[in-house]
Amino acid sequence: MEKLNPLLFESIRAIIDRARTHVYSVANAVLLESYWQIGRLIVEDEQAGASRAGYGKSTLKNLSAQLTEAYGKGYDASNLRNMRSFYLSFPNRDALRHDLSWTHYRILSRLSDTGKRDYYLNHASHCGWDSRTLQRNINSLYFERSVSPQSQGEPMEPAHLVKDPYIFEFLDIPISPTASESDMESAIIEHLKSFLLELGKGYAFVGRQVHVATETSDFYIDLVFYNYILKCFVIFDLKMGPLSHQDIGQIDMYVRMYDDLKRIVGDNPTMGILLCAEKDETIVKYSVLAESKQLFASKYLLYLPTEADLQRLIGQGRARFEANGSSLGRV
Repeated sequence: MEKLNPLLFESIRAIIDRARTHVYSVANAVLLESYWQIGRLIVEDEQAGASRAGYGKSTLKNLSAQLTEAYGKGYDASNLRNMRSFYLSFPNRDALRHDLSWTHYRILSRLSDTGKRDYYLNHASHCGWDSRTLQRNINSLYFERSVSPQSQGEPMEPAHLVKDPYIFEFLDIPISPTASESDMESAIIEHLKSFLLELGKGYAFVGRQVHVATETSDFYIDLVFYNYILKCFVIFDLKMGPLSHQDIGQIDMYVRMYDDLKRIVGDNPTMGILLCAEKDETIVKYSVLAESKQLFASKYLLYLPTEADLQRLIGQGRARFEANGSSLGRV
């Protein structure tokens, strides 16, 4: 059998992959427009017949039966209600994001708060969240966990990218006194995609145990990323235990060293984020963290807490920020 030219196979495979992607994109766009139009017709007909008792429920039931008979699955009453919600939540058809699926929009349509809906819409599109990640982030209060959520039209600042707490349930690390920072570091590398999705917009991985050498000493930084939105390096220092003054001094030194030795023309000042199992707000208040716009300390959780527990943690953090008079308070 004659040996196949590998370039021929790769070239043909690239064509097929591009064609499949294009077909999916076109099909998704058509599906979204169709469901939007169906939702619009339902709302308009509902509004015209609003004076009739029980109009919405009975109409959707009868409409579902007729559409199912004509076209099969996909037109049950619950899905028709989803189409109705889709239109009401996204009344501007031209603003629909065709990179997001019907499942994305079905999830987003359940959010009654317009600001949160727009936030999750933009992040899902810009960060490439699949529908499972979108649902996970809504359930884990991704928006609420932002130290300082960015307002519409506001320039991006470091605080807009920081969360407190971070949730790393995907690392699958047991909550144990024997777990080490090296274990956590290794787990992050193994689950790097999920870690990047939890961090948020614009992060690219630079390296692990990044070597920084001075004239007299060698230092190794746990994790270094680059954020292309802020155009700056972001240093992460991992602490399995509670936050200490020594930890704050160390990351402050790392940030200063990185700015001096690694930062190039065009880069903005380096950010430093201390990830710690416990955070003493008194230490935060009376340290360089209270004044710096580039240094942050965030608690992390190795499990996905209940929404009630998350709300409590977020509320405590907001109260502390307000008590400390911090400019990085939540909004």
